[in-house]
Amino acid sequence: MLVAAAVCPCPPLLVPEVAAGAAPELDAARAACADALGVLAAARPDRLVVVGPAEQEGRGAHPQGARGSFRGFGVDLDVRLGPAGDPSADERELPPSLAVAAWLLQRTDWADAPIEGLGVGEPLAPERCIEVGREIGARAARTALLVMGDASACRTLKAPGYLDERAMPFDEEVARALGTADWAALVALDAELAYELKVSGRAPWQVLAGAAEGADLTGTLLYEDAPYGVGYLVAAWS
Repeated sequence: MLVAAAVCPCPPLLVPEVAAGAAPELDAARAACADALGVLAAARPDRLVVVGPAEQEGRGAHPQGARGSFRGFGVDLDVRLGPAGDPSADERELPPSLAVAAWLLQRTDWADAPIEGLGVGEPLAPERCIEVGREIGARAARTALLVMGDASACRTLKAPGYLDERAMPFDEEVARALGTADWAALVALDAELAYELKVSGRAPWQVLAGAAEGADLTGTLLYEDAPYGVGYLVAAWS
């Protein structure tokens, strides 16, 4: 059963070495992510499942100890998804979203429960996302979720997707749903609109929605901003 969840953005810029001189601009987001992970630890889960968007090569399960890297972003920095464990952990590199999650977990010295990663394809149909979430929520063990993903990338003229007047209302509804643990509202997110607004978090959020059905969790929105024209949200459910 799902006992807690943390929702965090997944830009590599969260990692100070990647952000370099711009690192202080996301200090508040990093602090909020640390607070959200604290909620997960306080729930004393038996297992932590980390879910994030992934391209084709990063989709599917990633075992504890899987390696990630920020070398593609010009930084000689490697991370692991928790301590070394499964001998197959080095077979595939973590997708960037899960590498950011691994960095967050290392930063907070996570040692509260075994970890597994799940990369979900951004085009994955809502029905399938919800089904995957329900499978996670149906586990007998006390399970926590760390859900990675960004909101729209169309909030300003200089945003990656340019300015789109639909972006702000979309992000506001997601923020409301995450801040109130309204899993039904996450189920109802328009996948096509999310794609047009370059939202990377839609599929992971809908996995969360499926896992949270019947869990009776409450939510708190810890951070909401769009410093680079991309919506970044941090929330905790418990």
